[in-house]
Amino acid sequence: MDNNNNNSNNLNRDNEPANSTNNNADSSNQAQSTESGSSYYYSYGPFKSINNEDGNQDNGQHYNRREPERVEVTAPQPVKQLPYSTSLRTTGYDGNGGRGGNGADGGNGWQYNSKPKKPVKAVLLSFLAGMIVLSGSMFAADRGNWFTGGQETTASVASTTAKSAVGSASVTPSTSTTSLLTGTTDVSNVVDAVGPAVVKIETLVKSSSRGSSSNPNMSDPFSQFFFGDQFGGSSGSDRNSQSESGSNSDSQLTPYGIGTGFIYESSGYILTNQHVVEGADVIQVTVDGTTKPYEAKLLGSSKDLDLAVLKIEGADFPTVALGDSDSLKVGSEVVAIGNPQGFDHTVTAGVLSAKGRSIDINEEDGSGTRNYKNLLQTDASINPGNSGGPLLNLNGEVIGMNVAVSTDSQGIGFAIAVNTIKEVVDKLEANQEIPKEPVPFIGASLMTITDQVAQQMGTDITEGSVVAEIVFKSPAYTADLRPYDIITGVNGTKYATSQELITYIQSLKVGDKVTLNVVRDGKTLELPVTIGNKNDFDTTQTQEQ
Repeated sequence: MDNNNNNSNNLNRDNEPANSTNNNADSSNQAQSTESGSSYYYSYGPFKSINNEDGNQDNGQHYNRREPERVEVTAPQPVKQLPYSTSLRTTGYDGNGGRGGNGADGGNGWQYNSKPKKPVKAVLLSFLAGMIVLSGSMFAADRGNWFTGGQETTASVASTTAKSAVGSASVTPSTSTTSLLTGTTDVSNVVDAVGPAVVKIETLVKSSSRGSSSNPNMSDPFSQFFFGDQFGGSSGSDRNSQSESGSNSDSQLTPYGIGTGFIYESSGYILTNQHVVEGADVIQVTVDGTTKPYEAKLLGSSKDLDLAVLKIEGADFPTVALGDSDSLKVGSEVVAIGNPQGFDHTVTAGVLSAKGRSIDINEEDGSGTRNYKNLLQTDASINPGNSGGPLLNLNGEVIGMNVAVSTDSQGIGFAIAVNTIKEVVDKLEANQEIPKEPVPFIGASLMTITDQVAQQMGTDITEGSVVAEIVFKSPAYTADLRPYDIITGVNGTKYATSQELITYIQSLKVGDKVTLNVVRDGKTLELPVTIGNKNDFDTTQTQEQ
């Protein structure tokens, strides 16, 4: 029976049933409402279902109804017609559909809210504009001396002269001061004199031994410092084409790198950076004014100094003189010539920013660090391809060799001082080994003593350096210096930290004899030590002073 009623109820709701069925449904709904305490139909505030209200009336239940209220309607104001202008649109588009009226341009976000201009105001503005133009013309005529010839100019110069120097007829600023302030120094005479001696250097490798993609400098952080991501000046498409051509011929030469050099002897001797020609199978040199490159021979190079000497066959080549980098003052104007990004003979100018700079670059293979010392710093633009090119003074003399540029900031370039080059150029020409600069050391790894270290060691010494390791056969090893010894001073002078002690030792010369003041197991010792050369010992496993 219950199932029949449910089926009948569902059928009547879907198919608009007869009144008798509705009465049964109403009775059922009323029963459910009584049991559950809520109506089948919902109501919210003044909005109620019509069926629910009818049911409530039948059941005698009362709900508060909202009484109708009178609403005052404000009469609309007459709409003013917008002034028509071809420059204003009355419709617009803002991406969400059309938007018109009120002079708004939906496409550009412009909005015109100002009232239409009246003729009187327009006339007034026109008058003011005319006065401004007239006043400006009169001022320009006065300042430009259009009608008085050279009289005003003479008066102005005389007035300036009287203010700057009493009794002086005129003041002529020096050429150097003027060029420095205006930044218009003419370096064309330097370029004319030196430009022909600056050469373009291109390196090639055999594709049988390695492809262009195997260029170690492409991913070497050292070369990235010099060349960024474009070592060799080749684009990605060039490298792809080189790889394809290399697969076709095992002996084909492919471009490997690009740089700059300069001829310092007319017989064809060229100076450049070692990293420019490193790893090359063939070196080609293009002299200014020629189209066919010369094949150069590498006479000698120094990786530590990053210098190389090349030789091309011929005679009477244009040359450039080597100057004196020590005599150049900071702030002096300098000129750089090179082939940045492959653009031949690009000229840039700047000033000598500083002298005696040092930079360190880690080798990719982890073999060590390439240390540059006594570099010249300049703000002259140096870019990939400038390496090996000359840095010149205004006399046209080489005062440095461009070597590096900071990729993290602009206006920071470095050059190897020419005085460093002159010291070793003869050995490079003869392919002789250039000895490394002696580095004074004793062969001990040191650590500054602290209160915590002193407590662990059971000592009341709070200033000095604790010996951590000793290099085998080093001066410290020979002097019987041992780990856990505390070096308090040298020759009776105390050094509170390890850095102070190391700085003092490095200020000495190889072969100097000193006495270390040492405390070992609470006892004071005097250990004589002969300063050694760090280059003579294997220190890769020890971080010594």
